[in-house]
Amino acid sequence: MTTHIIDKLFTIIESRKGADPTESYVASLLDKGTSKIAEKIGEESTETIIEAIKGNKEKLAQESADLLFHLIILWSDAGLNPDDVFKVLENREGVSGHKEKLNR
Repeated sequence: MTTHIIDKLFTIIESRKGADPTESYVASLLDKGTSKIAEKIGEESTETIIEAIKGNKEKLAQESADLLFHLIILWSDAGLNPDDVFKVLENREGVSGHKEKLNR
């Protein structure tokens, strides 16, 4: 079975924990803490939205990749792994978005 790119990225990000922050971008973000990671997600979200509104598919894909990358760093920082998130998505499968929101 092929490993999904999200799982591969998560493994790499996990391996950067405790690395020298001057040598690793991921380690530098983890070293700065959750607030800085969340700030980066906000920046990447905004950039993703802008490219979606502009209709530039190539840049939208690039910004989406940046957003996912930083989200995976946040998961790692919080002690989550991709399977934790995937399980939530699987549990929502087949459930109306309106109904799911009401059940929260």
